[in-house]
Amino acid sequence: MARQVIHTDAAPKAIGTYSQAVRCGATVYLAGQIALDPATMELAAGAGPQIHRVFQNLQAVARAAGGDLKDVVKLTVYLTDLGHFALVNETMAAYFSPPYPARAAVGVASLPRGALVEMDAVMHLE
Repeated sequence: MARQVIHTDAAPKAIGTYSQAVRCGATVYLAGQIALDPATMELAAGAGPQIHRVFQNLQAVARAAGGDLKDVVKLTVYLTDLGHFALVNETMAAYFSPPYPARAAVGVASLPRGALVEMDAVMHLE
């Protein structure tokens, strides 16, 4: 099965040795996104704005791959403060509708660039 690397300027460029997403058949693996503004590469300020920006970045990559957030089947959320989990749930409702993807939330000590949240996803396209 051929791999297709996905790239869009509507999401932050990779800040390391990875691709924004890779498609293998009907499955697309979206790399972790932090709250970098794709135009400035500056981190959004505060938990709420960071969570929104992460969802916007994931959405941009999903669309570049030919899908949308509705096609996400698995979402992993990494938080430096699990106290922000309720805010993730609240914000997620603005970007997803039922049936929601499977999800895991993981508390971590730190994230790149001092981000408060990072998310990666797996998307299935028909």
